[in-house]
Formats: sequence, C-alpha cells, structure tokens
Amino acid sequence: MPELTPIAQVLLGKLLKTTLFILAVVVALASAGIDMSVLAVFGGAVGVGLGLQKTASNLFSGFILLLDKSIKPGDVIEVGGTYGWVSSLGARYVSVETRDGTEFLIPNEDIITQQVINWSHRNALVRLRVPVRVDFECDLDLALGLLRQAAQQSTRVLAVPPPNALVLGFGESAIDLELRFWIANARNGVRNVKSAILLETWKLFREHGIRIPYARREVFVHQCPAEVGSDDPETRAVQ
Repeated sequence: MPELTPIAQVLLGKLLKTTLFILAVVVALASAGIDMSVLAVFGGAVGVGLGLQKTASNLFSGFILLLDKSIKPGDVIEVGGTYGWVSSLGARYVSVETRDGTEFLIPNEDIITQQVINWSHRNALVRLRVPVRVDFECDLDLALGLLRQAAQQSTRVLAVPPPNALVLGFGESAIDLELRFWIANARNGVRNVKSAILLETWKLFREHGIRIPYARREVFVHQCPAEVGSDDPETRAVQ
C-alpha cells in the first residue's frame, strides 16, 4: 500500500500476523472439542476483573492514530491544557514534551476522545490573535496602526502575510480590537510571542496617549420616600 507510511505498513503487518495467530488458536481449540463459549465468558470475566478493557481501548486507539496520521512525532499539540510537541507514539500512550522539559504520557484514548489542537498538522505556519480594548475617546486609526507596529517589532512575526488589526465591536465600556499575525514555528512557543507584543503595545499606547479602559461600576443609593420624616426610632437611627 504505497499511500501508507512505513510505520503504518509495519503496524498493519503485525496486526495481520496477530489476527492470523489468534484465528489459528481458535480453530485448533475448536477442533479439540473445547467449548468456545466457556472460554469467551471466562476471558471476559478475567478482562473485566483485571481492568484490561482500558488497556485494550488504548491499544486500539494507538492503531487508529498511526493509521489516520492525524498526529505524528514532531507535531506541536495542545490537549487537556498540556502544550508541547509529540516526542513518540507508544502502544498505550502519546509522549508529549513541554517547553518546561516535562514529559507527559497521555493515553491514546484521550487523544481520540478529547479535543486536540494540532498547531503543525499541515505546515509550521500559525496565526495568532491578541485581543485589545481601547477607550471610546481614542483615535481608532492611530490605535490600529500602533497595534500593527507592535507586531512588526517581534522577530517571530512574519512579514508576509503582514499583521492586521481589526475593530471587532463596541462594548459596554470600551472598543474591542484584535491584532492578528502569523508566526513560523509554534514549537518555540506562542504565549511568549503574545506577551512580547502586548508589552510593546502597552508602551506604544502610553507614548501616544491611547487609554486602555477598565471596568467601572457606579452605585447610587436612594432613600425611600416613605421613610422620610418617620417617627420610628429604628428608622431614624438608620437615617
């Protein structure tokens, strides 16, 4: 099968050999007159008792991962809050190495059943988004230009396609902007790029007088008209 990778071809060959061996054992036992239903019940009871159903699920999930080529060694993925690159694919788990030098062994079943973000599935280019809020009184054209300038200061940000800044909407207390840009290698981290661009944005905004608003709440206390002039001592004490 030329469309399969060498790893998938080896895996398929081993799976075929294992299947033929099991079929040979079953045929031999059946020829000897052994009741296969008894073995099936016994094997199921042993499997449940030893918790083998989880192991079997991970093994089967590993076969699927190798065959569909959705994840391969070197891919940068994010699953269950863990961000890192795939160092190896095992029979029961996927080894993910983080930038902290920690290695996570994630069961194959979790890779199949949970949402997995593959940052480098087709190519190494990744587009990132940085939300920013500005005051209603600011110069929007200037703010958008400063956002693009902040992105261009980073050596990780690609010049082509160029960074782009957009107005997403008018919120309750601020105007919602978003800076979008591309980087070439997600394996070197994505949060560090966002942090550097946000810091540069903060410096440029302060230099040019662009205010970043914060949430404000005003509380008004009104006195009930029925309590005004009341002869109740407790009401007067409260007043």
